[in-house]
Amino acid sequence: MVYRIYAEKKAPYAVEAKALLEEMRSLLDLPELTGLRILNRYDAEGLDEALFRRCVPIVFSEPAVDEIYEEIPAGDHAVFAVEALPGQFDQRADSAAQCVQFISA
Repeated sequence: MVYRIYAEKKAPYAVEAKALLEEMRSLLDLPELTGLRILNRYDAEGLDEALFRRCVPIVFSEPAVDEIYEEIPAGDHAVFAVEALPGQFDQRADSAAQCVQFISA
């Protein structure tokens, strides 16, 4: 089974989202853009549910600064997704996989 969660920084800690919003407003000339959120999606396969749930607050998020969702939050918004190309090294995925291995050992 594939488990999926989304992690998003809470508003006071969403520094990357705020910076990207300002860049998009100025560089892409989108002054009407009023908000931007960055959600990191994690798909975990080959784990049992107990291990996955144990890893959520340790590997996939920081409970003090992140909100966790099991689905993309509902609302009237556009979604733009970015992912590594096939064969391209994904440091976030590699780090998460190594941490899950340490926890499961």
